[in-house]
Formats: sequence, C-alpha cells, structure tokens
Amino acid sequence: MGETEQRPTAGSRLGAQENAGISTLEHGQKPPMTPPGKLISIKIQMLDDTQETFDVPDTVGEERKTELASAASMQRAPGKVLHDAVCNHLNLVEGDYFGLEFPDHKKMMVWLDLLKPVMKQIRRPKHVVVKFVVKFFPPDHAQLQEELTRYLFALQVKQDLAQGRLTCNDTSTALLVSHIVQSEIGDFDETIDREHLAKNKYIPQQEALEDKIMEFHRSHMGQTPAESDFQLLEIARRLEMYGIRLHPAKDREGTKINLAVANTGILVFQGHTKINAFNWAKVRKLSFKRKRFLIKLRPDVNSSFQDTLEFLMASRDFCKSFWKICVEHHAFFRLFEEPKPKPKPVLFSRGSSFRFSGRTQKQVLDYVKEGGHKKVQFERKHSKIHSIRSLTAQPSEQHTEVPKQSSSFAYGDDNDAAAVQSCRQGKELKASAEDTGQHKSPSLKKSPKESKKVDGAVVSTVEEEEEAAKDRMQQNRQSQQPSTGSLTGSPHLSELSINSQGGPSVANMSLSPNLSPDAKQSSPLISPLLTDPTCIRTDDEEEVKRKRFPTEKAYFIAKEVATTERTYLKDLEVITSWFQSAVSKEDCMPESLRNLIFSNFEPLHKFHTGFLKEIEQRLALWEGRSNAHIKGDYQRIGDVMLKNIQSMKQLTIHLWKHNEILIELEDGIKNSRKLETFCRDFELQKVCYLPLNTFLLRPLHRLMHYKQIMERLCKHYPPSHIDFRDSRAALAEISEMVAQLHGNMIKMENFQKLHELKKDLIGIDNLVIPGREFIRLGSLSKLSGKGLQQRMFFLFNDILLYTSRGLTASNQFKVHGHLPLYGMTIEESEEEWGVPYCLTLRGQHQSIVVAASTRAEMDKWTEDIQMAIDLAEKSSGPAPELLASSPPDNKSPDETTVDQESEDDLSASRTSLERQSPHRGNTTVHVCWHRNTSVSMIDFSIAVENQLSGNLLRKFKNSNGWQKLWVVFTNFCMFFYKSHQDNHPLASLPLLGYSLTIPSESENIHKDYVFKLHFKSHVYYFRAESEYTFERWMEVIRSATSSASRTRALSHKEPHTY
Repeated sequence: MGETEQRPTAGSRLGAQENAGISTLEHGQKPPMTPPGKLISIKIQMLDDTQETFDVPDTVGEERKTELASAASMQRAPGKVLHDAVCNHLNLVEGDYFGLEFPDHKKMMVWLDLLKPVMKQIRRPKHVVVKFVVKFFPPDHAQLQEELTRYLFALQVKQDLAQGRLTCNDTSTALLVSHIVQSEIGDFDETIDREHLAKNKYIPQQEALEDKIMEFHRSHMGQTPAESDFQLLEIARRLEMYGIRLHPAKDREGTKINLAVANTGILVFQGHTKINAFNWAKVRKLSFKRKRFLIKLRPDVNSSFQDTLEFLMASRDFCKSFWKICVEHHAFFRLFEEPKPKPKPVLFSRGSSFRFSGRTQKQVLDYVKEGGHKKVQFERKHSKIHSIRSLTAQPSEQHTEVPKQSSSFAYGDDNDAAAVQSCRQGKELKASAEDTGQHKSPSLKKSPKESKKVDGAVVSTVEEEEEAAKDRMQQNRQSQQPSTGSLTGSPHLSELSINSQGGPSVANMSLSPNLSPDAKQSSPLISPLLTDPTCIRTDDEEEVKRKRFPTEKAYFIAKEVATTERTYLKDLEVITSWFQSAVSKEDCMPESLRNLIFSNFEPLHKFHTGFLKEIEQRLALWEGRSNAHIKGDYQRIGDVMLKNIQSMKQLTIHLWKHNEILIELEDGIKNSRKLETFCRDFELQKVCYLPLNTFLLRPLHRLMHYKQIMERLCKHYPPSHIDFRDSRAALAEISEMVAQLHGNMIKMENFQKLHELKKDLIGIDNLVIPGREFIRLGSLSKLSGKGLQQRMFFLFNDILLYTSRGLTASNQFKVHGHLPLYGMTIEESEEEWGVPYCLTLRGQHQSIVVAASTRAEMDKWTEDIQMAIDLAEKSSGPAPELLASSPPDNKSPDETTVDQESEDDLSASRTSLERQSPHRGNTTVHVCWHRNTSVSMIDFSIAVENQLSGNLLRKFKNSNGWQKLWVVFTNFCMFFYKSHQDNHPLASLPLLGYSLTIPSESENIHKDYVFKLHFKSHVYYFRAESEYTFERWMEVIRSATSSASRTRALSHKEPHTY
C-alpha cells in the first residue's frame, strides 16, 4: 500500500517546522499522525471567512487502533485529529480556546466532540461546512499570550458584531468598528475611510453610525493592528453580551428566557438583558432529564433560591447540548488539569459518559509562560497596511514594547563590533526576506527567534540566551557549518528585559513581515562568550589561575571591595558622564538644577577614581603581580580603607545635598514637560539600566556597603592581627558617617520609591504626598463578577490600590480602584468562597475578595495590611482622595464580588494610547506581575544592603562548557556583562520567584563552589572562584529569591541598626 499524500499546510509550503500546538495527549504519547486508510475531505470555515479543506482518515492504522480504544465504535479518527490539524495549519499555540462547530442531522449547531470519531458526528461531510470559532472566552484578554490568538479573537468579535450577537449602545459599537477599521486600513484618511465603510458592512444599519466611526478612527493615529486588536478586546470584554451564546428556555412559570454559559458560571437572560447569574462556586451539580435542565445549588441561608432550579428547553438534544457546554466551561476555567475518564461499568451504564477533553486554561497559561512554543509570523487577510513602523527610529520618537505586528529584522551594533569580530572573524549579521505569496487563511511563518529592539537598542534576558544556546547545540549536531545563534523571548519575561535606546547605529537592516525560516538572524547579544568555543575558559585554565592567587579570606574580602567599587564608579559615571553629556546637548534643565547635580557628584567621582586605583594597586601587590621586588607586608587592606574613609568625611557636605537633588529634580520633571521627556528618554538608554533616581541614591548606599565589609573583616581578624587595629578604626569612622546620614537616607528611599511607582501607574493624581509611606506591592487575584482576575496591588500606610496591566504603549498599570485603610477589617474567607488563600477586605464603603498564590504570600499580605490598618487608625483620619477623575464609590458592602464596568466607561480605552510613551518593562512591578509574587519596602531595604559584583562562570542546563561573565547583582536582578569595563549590560535575569539550590549528584556538575538558579523550566548554574565568594553570592541572591516576612526582616536588620 502506498503512502497517502498529505495536503501541505501554510507553514509547510514555506519550509517551516511543524508545530503541534498544545497537545492534549497523555504524557509520553505522540501527537496524532495521519494514519493510512481512506481519507474524507472536510471543509473548515476560518474566522476570516476563508475555507480550507482538511483530509481526515475514515479508519486508523493498526498501531493507532490499540492506542485509541478497544471498542469497535472507536476504530475511526477522533475529533481531536481534525482540531489538531486546523491548529497545526494555523500554527496556533493557544488552540484550546477554540472549537469546531457544525450543524448536526437536525440542523442544530453543536460542538465537535474531540473524543468521538469524526465520521460518527459529521454524517455527510460533503454537505457540511464546519466553522472554526472561539469556544472559551477568558475573563481577561491579557491572558492571551500570542498576538495571533488575539487577532483571531478580534475576528470573532467582528463576526459577532456583523451577525448581531454582540449588542451594545451606539457609542460602543462605533468605537469597536473604529478599531477594526484602524487595524485594516491604518491611520485615518477621510476619503479612504468613506470608501472602505461603503464597501464593508461591519454592523447592521452601519450608515447611521459612519460619522461617529470616523470620528473615533481619527483618534487612533499611529496605532498598529496588534494594538487595535488589544483595544478592541479591551472594549468588547466589558460588554454584557461578549462571548455569550443564547439558548432558549422557559422557567417553571413558563416565562421565556435564555440561558448562557460563561467563564464565571451560568447566566440567565430575558431578551438581551442579564437577570441572574449562578457562579461556579455556588453550583453543586448540573444535570438534565429529558428536556429539563437542572442546577443544584450549594445551601446558602442568605439566598432566596431553591435548592434545585429547573429550566425547560425545546428538546432533549437541545438540553443535552447545553449541558455539555456547561461541563466543558466549568472544567476549562475551574479545574487545574484535564479530568480523568470514569471507569467503564461492567454491566450497565447510567447517565452520560461525556467529559471535557483537552487542556484547562491553567495548563494552557502554564505551557505558554514556560516557553513551550516558538513565536510565528502571520498575515492579516483583511489588513491593507503595507508599511510597518520602523523599530529603529530616533530616541525622540515614541515606540511601544507591546503589542505590535511582529516583524523580523537583523542589525549590527557598533559598540559590540570589535568584540564580535575578535572571535567571529567579521561574520555579518543579516536577514533576508523572501516572497512567500498570498494565502487565503491567516498564513503563518516560522520566524527566526527574535531579539527585541526598542528605540534602536538591543534587549535581552538570560532566558533568551538559554534558548539560543539550545538552538546552537541542535544546529551543531545537524551540521558542521558555523552557527549564528538566535534569540527568543520568554513569554513570561517578554517585558522584563532591559529597555534601552540610543547610541549605536543600525547596520545591515532589513525589515519584513514574511521572513523566511532559513534567514536565521544573529544578535550582538550572542557575544563571543556564547558563540565561539575558543572564548570559553577551560577548566584547566581556571584551575591554574586559581592556584596562582592567594586563598585567605581577607584577600577575597579586599577583592570584594575592588569589584563592588568598579560597579559603583560606573554608576557614578551614569550621572557625571552620560547624563551630563546628554543634558549639555539639550536645553531642557534649569542652570541651577544642573549645577546642583553635577557640582555634588563630580567630586565624588574624582575621589572614588583614586580610591579604586589604590585598592587595585594593593591587590596587585598582594597577588604578587607587580613590583615583586618591593619588600613589605602588603597582605592587608585595613590601612587603605582607614585612610580613604577619613578622607571621605570631607565629602559629607556633598552627601547631605542628595536629598535636595532628588526633590529638585522631581519638581523640575513635574513642572517641565520637556525635562520629563528628556529624563524618560535617558532612562531608555542602555547605560541607564536602573531608574534614574536610583543612581542619585548610590553614594548613600555605598556607605552601608563599606560598613558591612569592614564588619566582616573585623570579625575575621583575630585581635593580634597586624591589620585588625586599622580595620577596627575604619569601621568606627564609617559607622559614624552612616549613623549621621541613615535617617535622611530612609526618607529619600521612600520618596524615590513613590516617584518610581508613580511612573508605573496611570489614573492617579497625587500619589506622592507628605506622610505617605510605601509598604508592599504584588500580584493577587481579585474575585469579581467574572471570576478570579489577576490584579496588581499597592499597599501604603493609608490606602490600598488595585490595578490591572494592559498591553498598551506605556506598559503601565491602570488603577481600577482604591480602599482607604481607615476603618478597614481583614479576615480569611477560604471556606466562604471556596478559593484557596482567600482574604476579604471590608472597607467603610466597599469590600473586595482577593486570593494569594501561596499560603506564604497570604501571610505576608495579611501581616502588612493589618499593620497598615493599625497605622491608619492612629493617624488623624481617612486618606485624601487619590484617584484622578474617579467616579464616587456608591457600592454597598453586600456587593463584595461584583466588579461591573459600565459601557459609559468605555471611552477611557480610546485614550489609553494617547500621550503615552515608552516605559521600562523590567521594573520590579512588572517582575512581580509575571512571577505572581510580591515585595515589601523592607525587602527593598535589604536589597540595598545586598549588592555584589564580580566574575562568575555560567552554564545553561543543556550547554557544554562554562562562560565567564562579569555579573552585577542589584535590585533583585542579575545583570551580565562581558567584562567590568563594559558600559551597559548584555542581558538581565530578575530573580524574584527563582529558587536557589546546590546541584545534586545526578546533575553531573562535579565542580566546587557551584550554585543553581531555577524557575519552572529555566535552569542556570553559576560557579564562584572561592568558598568566600560562593557564600557571598548565595547570601545576596537568597535575599532576593526568598522574600522575608516583616518579622523576619526586622530581625534580620537588627545587627545593622545604625
């Protein structure tokens, strides 16, 4: 028997690798292959109204027969084969949100059962057109990780509008259509708009709303198709009829109603008005008897409902069909994993054996976040936009990180050119575009993994380098040709890499939405350390070097002074060199402010340049590398520290000015739009790897580091040691300086943190007010009418804010509401709501229910919120009004779980892209959002004390050899450089949520001083040069990976109280 020819997919015609999407098979099984046998052609109508034909086997091969089942009724290909074929054709990763709908033999629209044979469900395939549509609508479209998935959801909204399923008022309708028009034809042009609207009917009676549609379209200037999709879904999800499919029924009194099912539970409509809702938490059992649909509720003394509700539907088939949909929605949105099949009865079966088949939403989210996919390019069938905004414009232009129509490009970086040439011998970095032709349905192309480029600068995370290393290993096994690695963004870290812009020019640039899979691109981030084996230090070399250097602990303490001083000097240069140079080119800063900043930082830079030189000279003598003939005892550091700390006291006058500098700079930014834009653009440069005002606090933080180092040195030395006396004197001097400045530093840190958070939030007016103190920020799930939704909470000493993150141009968090802490109570409510780690916060005018990710997180929030409530009670009274243009809060305490958003508020989304600017995506707030964790102000204070720099050897889980990198640990993040002389990091690794352990024997590391960092599927090994440095890295990283409770943190800080 000859092999059956398979129909080529859009991806295979381009030579792309097959993508099996998200498999729903058990562990260890392979995706369904097209088995031999008779093929049946089935027509599938896509969401863009095109039709594709798929061949499905009528029978299965012998191997598959044993896998599927033993019953004769399962000897044909199940519905999953067809569903997977469509997802593979589209290269759709998040295919579990979609389903196949078709009319059965009674002309009733039903969903294709993934477990039953296709031919048992579709009796006459030649006369049936199966529709590929959205089946499960999540409560928040931000949960959709892929741009393609959001595009398909947008097509579903467009289809529902045209068919009259999605009903809303005229303003909302016009706003929805305007975003569709923006995604299809681009920016507003009155003539083109009128022609386009005349040819395309998006809604019934469109003519009456054309002027309003065009008025809204005019406000979307510069919005990309992907941004339009996101805004469209942002508006649609607030509508009452979003994702609703009505099923006619009657209640017990015979009143005509409509039933529907959503992610939150079962809804009851009268016409198109929702009159009741039964959340999944209240539903005990769903069943049907003939034409009767039964809902059994959990007992509730406060409820007026009967124990069992009964609805009458048109027929048994209608009733069973709706019951199946309810079962599937409950399983998809509420269960953690796919339910297991029931054991088959021996003699007789009772009831339906139907069960949900496929991944639950949690499994889909975990799969995508763990990076179990590769991003793809795709074409928008209806879009007529031929030009894509350049991602390499000048720094003054505004750009976004999310979401854009994906574009593949290649580039060179002048700053890295010399380093790359030294190991690559001048290999070019380029990518060529190929003409792939047009396809009817959204054609997807496997793109090379992309480095991100924001405002002309490279961005990366360590997860991306790990993926690149895996790709290179695979390519090297397949071919002996040199490989130019590629990068991919980790989905859960797509906004966490270094935002940067500016200096380097872009070479060898080609931009195409249809990049061939063969046009693999290389990135300057893949430095010689990552691409050329000759640049990786061998173990023998490292052992020889290690034996040459001193081994005593005092030497490594002295070396820590030198390594951290190098980083500190680089941080000072961000202000004295880079910032000053940028200020001199732009006339945006008042002369008085300019003099205030640079006249106080330049003396510090000059002093510490000489200080570092002295330390390095002493280390060179200690190691015997220079002036070996000089006689003398140079194996100490206390004398150098004492001399320079005494000289440092003369600079105290400049340190006292830093409070004034911080306040004056923030006031200048507040009063000058030009200065605000300038500082924001500077923060996007690669050298500014932290928020700008953080660098202004560095001199004060450095004093604390000197004190800690001298404490360790004095603890190590015996009183009889020659260096003990100088070391103890130096400790006394630096302790006196820290004690004088400590109170001022605490106030400055809080002030700096409030201003940093202000940049992360929109919808807020007066966050920074006298007396307000930041306490904790982090991710919690808020229980609303749409179920549990992820929200970002910000706790202060007088108020609690909750926000959501939208994929907008500014990458900021939008404030949804706030609760004054005055008069608030907090109580655990897991049993009441049936949600783990659940808390109820009852304010004077509003109550909310939130859930933490773990018991430890819940305890931290409970402790801090209770402490904040106590502080608020001791204050003079309620907090001042916080939110800008927020409506008055008239919610009663009974409405604890209802977070309804009216259509009148939809116009807010229209302005969400206006006057917004690029925003840093690697801030602690964004890391907490992605890692579903939290940090407190005490954690930030501990992080200030636990900063470290030095060389480490790094190894990926699947890579060979170790890579030597210069590593800077600060602000809960590791920044990686090729050497300490580099001005900006190559990549970053935020450590919140990571686990820190020692490699086990089974991992076959077999090296000394190795520690392991892992988060989900990401694993990294780091190797230190000595026992002391190993212990120091473990100590500082543990402070970031395990956020302490308030009690533990305070006890931790006791030895360092100044």
